[in-house]
Amino acid sequence: MFYKIIKEFLLKKSLDKKLKRNTFPKIDFYSKVETIGILIDNSYFNKINELLQNIYQQGFSPNKVKVLCYKDKLKNKEVLEYPYYTLQDLDASGELKNNNAVQFANYPFDLLINYYDVSKPSLLTLSQQSMAKFKVGLASVDNRVNHFIINTFVENYKEFTTELFLYLRTFNKIK
Repeated sequence: MFYKIIKEFLLKKSLDKKLKRNTFPKIDFYSKVETIGILIDNSYFNKINELLQNIYQQGFSPNKVKVLCYKDKLKNKEVLEYPYYTLQDLDASGELKNNNAVQFANYPFDLLINYYDVSKPSLLTLSQQSMAKFKVGLASVDNRVNHFIINTFVENYKEFTTELFLYLRTFNKIK
């Protein structure tokens, strides 16, 4: 317990330093969204399949959408449907040790959806390290991580996807 608190404190401190010196690259508004990465806090949101169905209804195929879940604690012998990582998969400086998380962070998604509404250093670290070209998230999270934010709650996944794809069409990033 005490170790977890210290680790989160050090992770948050490291993340703050990175976010202060990090500047977003210019956004290419003319590139189209073809690949989507979704980072989900599975500790609080478990309607992943419903969220994915809303995205698939917008014309994206399942092989173009990748999901990575964050879990606070894994129960004994718990099996998750999607790749995941935990706080134990990060060291205190923010280095990822989980192969799923490393691959997800290094993949150049056209769109990264940061679908969590609690600012946890472990989630923010992966979001910050992601090589995604355009990052979208919820308004309740540190806005230095995302290029675009939507003001809704994590439970309102239908409203989130409706707003997201409305703006993506407005920005001419999807058909």
